[in-house]
Amino acid sequence: MKTISFILTIILTCGFGLAGAFDSGNFCQSQELDPKDKLIVETVLRLKDFDIETSAPAKAAILRYLRSQPGSEQYFKLIERFKPVEVADELARFSLDHADQTSGVRGAVLLFAMQQEQTLLALANGENQVDAVSAVKLIGHAGGTKIVPMLLPLLTDSKATAETRTAAVAALGRSSDGQETVLGLVTQGKLADELRFAAANILLSSENDSIAEMASKHLQLPATANRDPLPTVTELVKRTGNANAGKMIFRSTGTCLKCHKVLGDGTAVGPDLSEIGSKLSRDAMYVSILDPSQAISHNYETYALITDEGTQISGLLISETDEAVTLRTSEGIDKTVKQDTIEDLKKQSSSLMPQDLQKSMTVEQLVDLVEYLMTLRTVTPATR
Repeated sequence: MKTISFILTIILTCGFGLAGAFDSGNFCQSQELDPKDKLIVETVLRLKDFDIETSAPAKAAILRYLRSQPGSEQYFKLIERFKPVEVADELARFSLDHADQTSGVRGAVLLFAMQQEQTLLALANGENQVDAVSAVKLIGHAGGTKIVPMLLPLLTDSKATAETRTAAVAALGRSSDGQETVLGLVTQGKLADELRFAAANILLSSENDSIAEMASKHLQLPATANRDPLPTVTELVKRTGNANAGKMIFRSTGTCLKCHKVLGDGTAVGPDLSEIGSKLSRDAMYVSILDPSQAISHNYETYALITDEGTQISGLLISETDEAVTLRTSEGIDKTVKQDTIEDLKKQSSSLMPQDLQKSMTVEQLVDLVEYLMTLRTVTPATR
């Protein structure tokens, strides 16, 4: 251990890499910065009782290393051991960008360990919807007993977007305390209507029988074409469908081509679905179909416009200039309205996509449709 401490002292004093130092015998030979920082990191990790606050140069080297190696194993080890709050913002950004991956959740766990969870909470309450949803998901994965006090205010905040609040419902559903909190809002009639589908999914599939039983008295999932009750998303994702049959549903009963394109076929109202299977997990795919207003893609929000003559138009915002606004309706028709004739223009919380598509399909057809959508994946150059 004394040898390692001695090496660290030399590195910090002279400013070069170990190989150059001992190969040449010159302890003050100048070397590249990155190799030095890497060596310092490897050295301090071997020092059992090393406190980076006792060495400003070592701390600076560690911070530089962390900012150059986000997501590496050393990155997580260093933060876990030394808990440098100086990188909290960068760690939060990394976690948001990888919110659906193990590394992102691991970063969120470290933020809580560093007592920097307010960084995530601020993002969850921020105006950037994508970041807000990701932050809520991370709190749900990493927050433990702090999940309820952190997310309950957001769940009941009418100013928050429906998608962010839906993510809060799902996050609360990860614990018994959270499920009981959501159930309490349901039984008291305090849960917003647009969140009832999300609440039904987590409560009706709860492993706590008393929660599921009580929830069944207040919540139900929508019926399908043959009036069979719709299973929860938790149950649906366990089923395997027929992709070929699903392709036919996509082009017929599901009416998907009316608003979406796949490999150049269809209408460009909603997002192109040619690679949707690479972008959404199976459970997210079901939610996007069954509760589309809670999973609105960025740049595909619905706007409602009213002219000074009382004409009402709803659709996607295609363009907005000082002269005019253009909306694309659910029929794929672009309508342009001059700015000086617009009485009101507001972004809506509901999706342009129909809210009850499951009514046109049986459960089996819905499963087949999702099976087909999951096959629509990114084509690599080697397989084109």
